[in-house]
Amino acid sequence: MQNPEEVQRNKLMELIRTAENTEWGKKYGYKSILKEDEFKNRVPVNNYDSLKPFIERNMKGEQNVLWPSEIKWFAKSSGTTADRSKFIPVSFETMDECHFNAGRDVLTLYCNQKENTQLFDGKGLVIGGSHQVNRMNEEVFYGDLSAVIMQNLPFWVHFLRTPELSIALLDDWESKLEKMANATVNENVTNISGVPTWTLVLFNRLFEMTGKRNLTEIWPNLELYVHGGVSFTPYRNQFKQLISSPGMNYMETYNASEGFFGIQDDLSSEDMLLMLDYGLYYEFMPMSEYGKEHPATYSLSQVVPFENYALIISNNSGLWRYLIGDTIQFTSVKPFRFKITGRTKHFINAFGEELIVENADRAVAEACRILNAQVSEYTAAPVFLDNQGKGGHEWLIEFEKEPGNIEIFREELDNALKNVNSDYEAKRQKDISLQKPLVRVMQKGSFHRWLKAKGKLGGQHKVPRLSNTREYVEGILTMMENERKR
Repeated sequence: MQNPEEVQRNKLMELIRTAENTEWGKKYGYKSILKEDEFKNRVPVNNYDSLKPFIERNMKGEQNVLWPSEIKWFAKSSGTTADRSKFIPVSFETMDECHFNAGRDVLTLYCNQKENTQLFDGKGLVIGGSHQVNRMNEEVFYGDLSAVIMQNLPFWVHFLRTPELSIALLDDWESKLEKMANATVNENVTNISGVPTWTLVLFNRLFEMTGKRNLTEIWPNLELYVHGGVSFTPYRNQFKQLISSPGMNYMETYNASEGFFGIQDDLSSEDMLLMLDYGLYYEFMPMSEYGKEHPATYSLSQVVPFENYALIISNNSGLWRYLIGDTIQFTSVKPFRFKITGRTKHFINAFGEELIVENADRAVAEACRILNAQVSEYTAAPVFLDNQGKGGHEWLIEFEKEPGNIEIFREELDNALKNVNSDYEAKRQKDISLQKPLVRVMQKGSFHRWLKAKGKLGGQHKVPRLSNTREYVEGILTMMENERKR
């Protein structure tokens, strides 16, 4: 926190020196790179497709391609509901220096703020992904990141967590939730880690089993929920209703298959501290540069607060100048704290409205607050121009608790979007180019069934909040229409 730029410069040089004799390092002349600018000028910005040929060689057992140490673990990730999976290399350095270190820091930062914590008197419930560790060949294994991490944790950590590993690594998500509920209902759970959507599914199963309606009645010593994966904003009020304990705390983390990037180090503020010493070097691409062949990127010393940046990392598994696909805004530069604003591909800008996921989450939460409603899932897409030259947005929303009047909800959603996004407000002026949003109320379980139909059921898979095409919306509506016809 005190010397961020120096830490990052040193980290980059350490990564370059370590990898200079790899095939990648030789290709880009790492031995002669001495400065950050030389690295940026010499090495292109990459995505998964551009690194895929090198990663696939790793997956066949070839070593010293992108990173010098042995790579035999891969995190299978989609990040969204895209059909194609990504296999992200995970070196032992990344496990230890990044993921294990982050786990220790999460607990340390929490305990530093809660000196009287009873966290370690009970167990931590980890709601991980849905892929078991699989053998690709004699030397190589893959699975969800959570499965890879749990498989490699020090033995003593398993005494502090629940359920047992055989349940935590189950591949069938529905069977896993049932067994997880049975295995944990009588445990002394003091902390939970998981994606909000799937955590709520587990809560509801526990309520069905026990007849209780508040989690404090099941786990009276529960005091911490560590969340990530999707924005907590639409779910915050729902969690507070289901967990009535005044001593309950919520802590956000930014963890992905490619690395662990941020931790909420101040429970009174919703932003996260950028973690700079986890074997990662960060670059930040202004969204105005996104899609360019040679985009400009900024180092830490060049970023400014409240600008939308696409996150680029280089790490100690051999991901070089890798475009993660997430966008962030810094809320502070002393120290570097930030919030996740969305995905580079998850936005709506069909009419110049530049609607990002953070805007959508805040607007949905505000409309729910006003009408005392609760949303469990949603997605939105453009409705393209009609014969009168007007378009709009279509929202598919699944409510946990429906508003009394959907038309008023629609009005409040529209007003909230105007308040959080001036471009949206301008396009909505007098309905000139953008009409009031269309809101469709979906049956409970619709998104769950859609994910299941796509084979994307489980903790790592998320419903995309926004899309600039109608791919997801049309897919869900088609599924619903087919169900009606049966």
